[in-house]
Amino acid sequence: MLAKRIIPCLDVKDGRTVKGVNFVDLRDAGDPVELAWNYSRQGADELVFLDITATHERRKTMVELVKSVARQINIPFTIGGGINEIADADALLNAGADKISINSAAVRNPAFIDELAKAFGVQFVVVAVDTKSIGDKNIVHLNGGRIPTEKETLDWILEAESRGAGEILLTSMNHDGTKNGFDNGLLKLVNDAVHIPVIASGGAGSVQHFVDVFEKTNVDAALAASVFHYGEILIPDLKEILRQNNIEVRTIAE
Repeated sequence: MLAKRIIPCLDVKDGRTVKGVNFVDLRDAGDPVELAWNYSRQGADELVFLDITATHERRKTMVELVKSVARQINIPFTIGGGINEIADADALLNAGADKISINSAAVRNPAFIDELAKAFGVQFVVVAVDTKSIGDKNIVHLNGGRIPTEKETLDWILEAESRGAGEILLTSMNHDGTKNGFDNGLLKLVNDAVHIPVIASGGAGSVQHFVDVFEKTNVDAALAASVFHYGEILIPDLKEILRQNNIEVRTIAE
């Protein structure tokens, strides 16, 4: 069995790491370069770097900041925000990314997933999905959760997989920043339906929430931001408790 991955997420706005609740009310969480270095040392398995307003403000991810972050770490690094064409992805790869994450651009132009997979390989392509429960349906949202679409979440994820997504980063907007736990029902539904890795995002508030998401959904990875940024959970402590619960994780040396 593959070891489960723990992934801190660096949401960046104007060169600073920020964190909000339900995608709004953002507050400062520190320098992304310093945080990246710290997480790499702590034993994080990967990092995700999202320029969260790049799509909304119609500008590109800050390549220079990406280069600075990439120089500080020795773990895989996913970058997203404002990626709309092959040239954007190519620039990020050259800046130090191991993978790129696309969200709004993929929904607006699903063939973009095919293009990226063909150009770089499926392992390079992470499709991020921001979903919100509306009535009895889970609906995909765009532009940092600002715009609802007509796409149902599971249908869109299955299409993304068929087009060449190598991984799904699934964020529950209802759970995001609440620290009440991951959306395990939706995550299990999605994870059971696809054949590619699923990263759980949105709602982590305690070590038990990580234990629960792995035990109840069998997702490949769990992502969090504020509990790591503000020192509420330390990655070595988290991994030790996961091991005690017979959940396989990597050690720092690995």
